[in-house]
Amino acid sequence: MQYTYEDVISYIEEEDVKFVRLAFRDAFGVQKNMSILSTEIGKAFEEGIPVSARVIAGFKDCPYALLYLKPDPDTMAILPWRPDSGRVLRMYCDMYTPDGKIYISDTRAILMDAVNEAEKQGIEFRFGNEMEFYLFKKDEDGNPTKEPYDNAGYMDIAPLDKCENVRREISLTIERMGLKPERSHHERGPGQNEIDFHYAKALKAADQMTTFKMVVSTLADRYGLVSDFSPMPLKDNPGNGYHINIYAVDRDGNDVVRYVAAGIIDKIREITIFLNPSEESFSRLGNNTAPDKVNWSSEGDAELIYIETYNGRTRVELRSPDASSNPYLVYALLIRAGLLGINNKLSLPEEKSESALNLPSSIKEASKLAIESDFVKDIVPKGVIEEYTLT
Repeated sequence: MQYTYEDVISYIEEEDVKFVRLAFRDAFGVQKNMSILSTEIGKAFEEGIPVSARVIAGFKDCPYALLYLKPDPDTMAILPWRPDSGRVLRMYCDMYTPDGKIYISDTRAILMDAVNEAEKQGIEFRFGNEMEFYLFKKDEDGNPTKEPYDNAGYMDIAPLDKCENVRREISLTIERMGLKPERSHHERGPGQNEIDFHYAKALKAADQMTTFKMVVSTLADRYGLVSDFSPMPLKDNPGNGYHINIYAVDRDGNDVVRYVAAGIIDKIREITIFLNPSEESFSRLGNNTAPDKVNWSSEGDAELIYIETYNGRTRVELRSPDASSNPYLVYALLIRAGLLGINNKLSLPEEKSESALNLPSSIKEASKLAIESDFVKDIVPKGVIEEYTLT
């Protein structure tokens, strides 16, 4: 079901909505918010709500002092943890210039541009997400610690798994907000968890991940805990991966995902800085089962890409990104690399090739590859590249 402006207006009137949270994101995918009274919703849709752009990461070179937030009605969701009386409605927004044009340096706009190009070429991409996070205790003053909430291991159950109730409430909450969690379990690290999502079109999948991280952080706090999505929260323990499953078909329903995988392999080193955006990200790569080679296999081990065919459908699982990345930018780059693979009918290299290149081993190396990449410069605006590459 897709919501419209009229649906939003009716919902506000029928459900006693008093505040509307207009959500957007910076270059790194960190959610930002502007709250308005529900009486201002008409103005938000028609004119947009002004926001000072240049103080937001990725917008420093914006030629406009103000950009305007216009909500996407299809992203309407109630924040379930807020009071039932005087409810709070959240919608994701796109950012517009004063002359009414969408501002392309917003990463949601970069993704929409990639999706539109894929649609022109008759290609549909769908993404399924597996995101990991740790739950840590707080000290007596309410400050975060690095003490895990439990000492359970992979797929353990209660009482070893103390995180079970938190995961259950997270799953139920995001379901109430219109998301589709598929499964959840305790991961290998102490206090580490994973919740996976059904496949969705790119924009929906990116919105889901942004909502998911907000819900996890909010509900962890309500349990007196703190969530941690960083790449390596605990030394000598598994890092937080963000495994991305990809399906792709052409307009005739033909599976083209192997071409997509070949395109990603061709460009992965150039785009790694956006998939692994911190120095800590490179401490994760090559540790435990996180990949550090530009390779693939059908075995599901520690390769960059795992390719599986099941029930007649092939999926590609990309395993290098971590949970600190921006899903809007990540999906945009994967779509563009995938289209390159499709259009050039690129072949996959030899499976688990011993001559495979290494992924970048540092933020400095990854930054240099991105800065020198014409592929990246054609997709990512200069200001966003500068935020990631520290130039």
